[in-house]
Amino acid sequence: MPDYFHGYAVVGLVAVAGVLFVTVSFGAGRLLRPSVPTPEKLLAYECGVDPVGEGWAHTQIRYYVYAFLYVIFAVDSVFLFPWATVFSAEGYGAATLVEMFVFLGFLSAGLLYAWRKGVLAWT
Repeated sequence: MPDYFHGYAVVGLVAVAGVLFVTVSFGAGRLLRPSVPTPEKLLAYECGVDPVGEGWAHTQIRYYVYAFLYVIFAVDSVFLFPWATVFSAEGYGAATLVEMFVFLGFLSAGLLYAWRKGVLAWT
């Protein structure tokens, strides 16, 4: 039983060390950097050109939907690669095959729903 929790302890210590490292780095940067704000430094920088016009830009929602669909299928690929390695192991063939088809069925249902709603029409 101690070996079981040892793996989690190592992951926890690495996570704490990472958070501590980031916190100390940002704190040291805040203490050591010079801070002389001027109106010119507080302007938005766009390729060396002074900002003109308002800062609000309209973006159509369909780009976010495409990004969301991409994330869904990127997660799909994250699950497919380990599945392919387990599928070849002895005794796991039929069970992992059924589980992966159920998983792909859920993804296909989501894609079919998006297609039926007209989300995938690029106009």
